[in-house]
This record gives sequence, C-alpha cells and structure tokens, in this order.
Amino acid sequence: MGMSGGVDSTLAAWLLKKQGHEVFAVTMSVWDPARGDFRGGCFGADEPEETARAARFARRLGIEHSVIDLRAEYGTAVVEYFKKEYLAGRTPNPCARCNRLLKLGLLLDRTRAACGGFDFFATGHYARVENGVLKTCADARKDQTYFLWAVPRERLAQLMFPLGGLTKNRVRDMAREAGFPEAAALPESQDFIGGDYCGLFNKEDNRPGPLLDLSGREIGRHGGIIRYTVGQRKGMKIGGLSKPLYVVAIDAARNAVIAGTKEEAFRKTIRAGGLNLLADVEWPVRADVKIRRQHEAAPALISAPENGVCRIDFDAPQFAPAPGQSAVFYSGETVLGGGIIS
Repeated sequence: MGMSGGVDSTLAAWLLKKQGHEVFAVTMSVWDPARGDFRGGCFGADEPEETARAARFARRLGIEHSVIDLRAEYGTAVVEYFKKEYLAGRTPNPCARCNRLLKLGLLLDRTRAACGGFDFFATGHYARVENGVLKTCADARKDQTYFLWAVPRERLAQLMFPLGGLTKNRVRDMAREAGFPEAAALPESQDFIGGDYCGLFNKEDNRPGPLLDLSGREIGRHGGIIRYTVGQRKGMKIGGLSKPLYVVAIDAARNAVIAGTKEEAFRKTIRAGGLNLLADVEWPVRADVKIRRQHEAAPALISAPENGVCRIDFDAPQFAPAPGQSAVFYSGETVLGGGIIS
C-alpha cells in the first residue's frame, strides 16, 4: 500500500486489512530541500511530517511501514521535466508523469525488491481497475483517471484502488469511524507544488518579453513565459480593452506570449503524441476527450496515429487546449488511453 499520510491512503489501507489482505505500507521520499522552500504540495518541505504521520497511522493499523528513497529519480523525471516544459512554452502534467514513472513505476519495482514480492499494489487514487481495465470512480468530482492514463497497460492488473467506489465525503466519514479523526480533518492534498512554482527556476529563466496580439503587434509586456499557460486570463495587465484577453499561444523561441479574446482561444482540432493505449480500439475511434483536469470530456473523432501523432476533431470547439497537457480518451466509464497535446 502506497501511504502518503493522508486520509485517502490511510482509509484505503484500513479497508484492505478489513478485507483480509496482508498489508505492507511504503512511502515514497521525493523532497529535495536544495530545490527551494515549498509547502502544501506533493513536492515540499511538509514531507518529513507527512512521512512520520504515515508511519504513525501504519503502526495504528498494525502493518509494517517502510520509506523508499526516490529523491534523485523524482528530481530528474518530474522536477526537471516540469521546468523544461514551461521553458519550452508548454504546460506540463507532472502528476501523470509521476504516476507512470515513479508512484506506479519505480516505487512498485523497489517495493517488490524490498519485500520479496506482492500480489497487488494499492494506492488511495480515486479510480477503479476491473479485469485489467482502468475506469472512472464513483465520485466524479474526485476522479483521478486524468492523471493515470499514462500508466503502462500491463501494470493495471497489479493495481488496486480501494476508494474507487466511494465518495470523498464517505471516505472522511469512514476514517472518523475507523479511529482516524485527525486524518479525516486533513485538508485536501494539493498538486505538484503548492503556491508559486517560479522559485524552481533560475532568475535568467524568468525573462520579461513581448505580449503580442494575433496580428503580431506588441500590446504590452509579460513577466516571463514560465508564468503563463494557454487559456490563462490572470496576469495580462492590459487595460482599456472592450473584451478581456486570454493567452492563446506561447512562442518560446521569441520569448513571446500571444493574446486574444476568449472566442479566439477555442479550437476544434488538436493533435496529440506520446500515446498510451489502455484498451483495444479500432481507428478512427469515437470517444469523449478531456483536455484538462476540470474540463468536461467532450465528444470527438480520433484518427489513427501517423508517426506517433493522432488528430482529434471535436464535435464542438473546446476552450484553450494547452500544448503539454494531457488529452485523455474515454468510452463511458472506460479509459481508452491518452496522449500529450502537441
């Protein structure tokens, strides 16, 4: 059981014990203080406190607990990737990358080596695996399959997500009933970094540059492309316009941010590479496609990949698909796979 010290993984471990499984808890260590002082995210100075809490909860559950050191690997695979993507004008999805390479990748391999093998590896993710197929969870607001699409298909048969049939409110209630009121009272876990991530970058990476309209005319200045993502409105700092402006593109080669109206940020067609299929499909395939965590999956036709890239034609234009983010394909509750918007 991958335990973070939060309510989700703690309640998941309790459920597994109640079901009669022999449970061994592992916590992944990723925090490197040399990278800056961050708090409130998966990567931050809260880690020692969270790890101690996971160990305390494991003792209360009567299960063994171990810490797996993946700091160096996380720094290369997630932190450096995150920085490289922003510097290239793209919007990274560090959680999807971490799940594929670290949390449901290296952590499984290191745990297997440490404990001599296991039948299943479980986490507190809000998702389901049924007969080797990844499916959405019961709580649509908490569904985390958008961050799990990149996990290799062959890994799915080894995974268990005990919370897949529960809502978050029910999880908190059950944690209190199970004797973990302090876990139930914990705030929602955050994404990669809580707060301003710009401290990860060097000063020279954060260069001001031109803010352009779609005709190429300079209409202002931006404070560094690492602070912007496609679809963003906040931070444009341009007054006197009849309509608010949004980021519609980022040109890293010119260190430029291109702005337009909300209507100009919609796209009917996108392309995605780095594909990972979790189910058999016949091309072209009709699917509902989600282009960001809070986006409602929209119907589209996905073409057969050419040179590893597929074309996605939405039935209706979608707001601000951001290069670097994930496009995840759904058929009802089933996750067909996904790719990275290019």
